[in-house]
Amino acid sequence: MDIIVGDITTLKVDAIVNAANESLLGGGGVDGAIHRAAGPELLAECRTLDGCATGDAKITKGYRLPARHVIHTVGPVWHGGSRGEEALLARCYMRCLELADAHALHSIAFPAISTGVYGYPKGAAAAVALRTVAETLPRLKTPIEVTFCCFSEADRDVYKQALARSAQGME
Repeated sequence: MDIIVGDITTLKVDAIVNAANESLLGGGGVDGAIHRAAGPELLAECRTLDGCATGDAKITKGYRLPARHVIHTVGPVWHGGSRGEEALLARCYMRCLELADAHALHSIAFPAISTGVYGYPKGAAAAVALRTVAETLPRLKTPIEVTFCCFSEADRDVYKQALARSAQGME
């Protein structure tokens, strides 16, 4: 697993993950950036998918992106942690990896799902992401290289701290 700072729309991987809304028709943040970079063909394909439930994922082509595919997932809105947000967020990462596996994709890049306008606390979200990916990868048929693409150095530090905490918990 790599943790980088960068623009997810520029990564040359088999799939980038879009932190989408349930309509899959574009929005702000990562979602809007991916739709702009991929071009109108992505929106046209997304219109055929009939949306996506929170905690699930759907795959499309990457169109004008360097990535061959976009895996769209809908993270939970943070309500204080009392509405199953952790399980839904974990399911987002698991479903994205399962789709990558089903399509024999060998590399995937994730943004920090649900941490923007959906308000999920960054440290808690990073812990869920790292734990879920580590638990899911060994169950897959396809070896998948995972990159966590952070928006800023501060966000990358949050992931590195969560990774260090999880490593301490394994000792």
